[in-house]
Amino acid sequence: MKLQQLRYIWEVAHHDLNVSATAQSLYTSQPGISKQIRLLEDELGVEIFSRSGKHLTRITPAGEAILQTTGEILRKVESIKQVAQEFSNDKKGSLSLATTHTQARYLLPKVIANFIEGYPEVALHMHQGTPMQISEMAADGTVDFAIATEAMELFSDLIMMPCYEWNRAIVVPKDHPLCQLSELTLEEVAKHPIVTYVFGFTGRSKLDEAFMVRGLVPRIVFTAADADVIKTYVRLGLGVGIIAKMAYDEELDKDLVALDASKLFQPSITKIGFRRGTFIRGFMYEFIESFAPHLSRHMVEEAYSCTSKLELDELFENITLPVY
Repeated sequence: MKLQQLRYIWEVAHHDLNVSATAQSLYTSQPGISKQIRLLEDELGVEIFSRSGKHLTRITPAGEAILQTTGEILRKVESIKQVAQEFSNDKKGSLSLATTHTQARYLLPKVIANFIEGYPEVALHMHQGTPMQISEMAADGTVDFAIATEAMELFSDLIMMPCYEWNRAIVVPKDHPLCQLSELTLEEVAKHPIVTYVFGFTGRSKLDEAFMVRGLVPRIVFTAADADVIKTYVRLGLGVGIIAKMAYDEELDKDLVALDASKLFQPSITKIGFRRGTFIRGFMYEFIESFAPHLSRHMVEEAYSCTSKLELDELFENITLPVY
């Protein structure tokens, strides 16, 4: 059994069983990958992939179990490389993040700019996706850190640490009736068509919960994953927008009015998470602290040592989070 063979079956499984696409991504030949997979299966005495002619059709039950262990092995190999790099050159390496549009567009730019200035030899890679995709990427080791508000609690392998608290704003054109109210209420908001986030994005669950508790059924006419898209459709008169307050830019969005909705909805908490067992390099600790100053290296190491979600929650229960 060779490490290269394990890499091949892992990559094939993560390229929708497309050996040709896998070969292109690994800069090798399709026949070479197919041959090595067959050799590995012959050695193990089981099929990892079912086939129809020359095409792989699905992962077998034995293959599923083998791939799970393969992922753990490849992550350990990557950790070994990270350890070596930390001792050979602690200023050089790579850092990969997975996050949503809201974080990438509004909270991370300054943090990333400062990080790149301090660590010019660290290659930084950002992936965007749904909160579920983001969490999966961190859980399977595709990225070092996941930054999101939703879905991360579904993955027990992730160590999640709270970064900041945020709430929402109602964005409307300047002449909108909601601007004339002395007090903004959910009942008044529910009278209008609503443009907001897709379910599962940017604290959407808190929004739905607030209306449900009041016995209201909001008329949501358009949803998007991107706050800038939501604001575009508010400008077109499609409805009132409900977005993260941080996504309102006083200069770029001066044609719109942002009404504070923090009294209407429970605040949401954005967290940063990484897979349990990840080797955290020095510059990775610094990135976390630059994004969330209360997450010092000492605090992250304490979180790393927690063995349960309850213990992790207790660690952060008295922390005062920044509010956006």
